[in-house]
Amino acid sequence: MTSKATKIVIITEKLISKGVLNIIEEKGANGYTLVPAGGKGSRGVRSVDRPAVVDAFSNVKIEVITGSDEMAHDIADAVAAKYFANYSGITYLEEVEILRPEKFERH
Repeated sequence: MTSKATKIVIITEKLISKGVLNIIEEKGANGYTLVPAGGKGSRGVRSVDRPAVVDAFSNVKIEVITGSDEMAHDIADAVAAKYFANYSGITYLEEVEILRPEKFERH
């Protein structure tokens, strides 16, 4: 049986990933997934196949699943407020269905 949850996806510069992860943990999420990211957006093309001149300028994709829609919005709002005026980034939320909902409850 599945349960409803909210997934937050944050795509941003690797340079600020530690700060973003700190926000995620401070807001009470139990975990996250971080992977290299590439694509095209308003600030140009970023490739995962070709290394950036400086690794910190590459992009990452961070995914967080929360059992609380409120927590998901708190994380997204905090990241946007702190970083997105000065760094490239996009955040979106999706409703997902998960197995083992106890893994995503706030501790």
